[in-house]
Amino acid sequence: MRLLDAVLRTSWGSLLPRVPFWQLSTNDINTGARQSGCSGQPSGPGRVILMGAGPGDPELLTLKAARLLQQADVMLFDNLVSAEILAMAPRRCKKVYVGKRAGQHAMAQHEINQLLLQYAVQGGLVVRLKGGDPAIFGRVAEEATALQQAGIAFAIVPGVTTACAAAAYSGIALTARGSAAAVQFLTAQFADPARQPDWQAYRYRAAGTNPTLVVYMGLGRLQQLCDGLQSAGWPASTAVTLLDQVSTAAQQEVTGNLSNIVARYNSSNLSGPTLIVVGSVVQQRMAVDLRLLQPADISVSAATV
Repeated sequence: MRLLDAVLRTSWGSLLPRVPFWQLSTNDINTGARQSGCSGQPSGPGRVILMGAGPGDPELLTLKAARLLQQADVMLFDNLVSAEILAMAPRRCKKVYVGKRAGQHAMAQHEINQLLLQYAVQGGLVVRLKGGDPAIFGRVAEEATALQQAGIAFAIVPGVTTACAAAAYSGIALTARGSAAAVQFLTAQFADPARQPDWQAYRYRAAGTNPTLVVYMGLGRLQQLCDGLQSAGWPASTAVTLLDQVSTAAQQEVTGNLSNIVARYNSSNLSGPTLIVVGSVVQQRMAVDLRLLQPADISVSAATV
């Protein structure tokens, strides 16, 4: 428990009760702010943290992200950020929803960029909170460019990207030895809705050296994905799994192949966000027991610390 004790003794950790950080109430956090001398008002030049919130399970948030969230004056957050993580921000923090889902955008990207600048110039700490990792299809480069051009200091805090969490929570080794020597991340969503991926860039290799394909934001184009891969030589029997709401209590999946996964999806109740994994590794599952990841009873944890 040496690492845990060290964390609890540092800065905010020494001011907060010894409970899991995702269960801290805003009262706990505000008490820590008062004891640390925080006035509740932004101070000093504005700075921005572009932060990954991870795939959904609040325990997968990094310690650095947790510390910075507890100091935020303004938070601009996406649709995929859990309520438990949002609750970690102090009561004084202004929370602004800027989320996007397929066909449902709270605001355009250029408006989000402008909003970041608007809050940053007012001083204090602005957190731009994104699901997963901000650098994996999170448009972090556009926001970083806007901040850099405006001369505003910023940093990036990585998050557990959904592909890694999906693999771990579903027992899929994305680069299982003998099956896949590489993994490729791709998205089915583009600024131009009519645009399609270059399917020939993913041409099937008969020699068995195909990478595992992980598709973000592809559920709305599942039929096009299956047709496109088959047009590039992927057999209709290629295994596919749809991993829905990864790492949350509502996690579920639908598994099939390129020829039948659309029909299976249409008869399912998947609601998204959903990650799509394509390749032989889907059929080589590890028997993970997710019950082992459930939080222990707080009273038991406290007794063992």
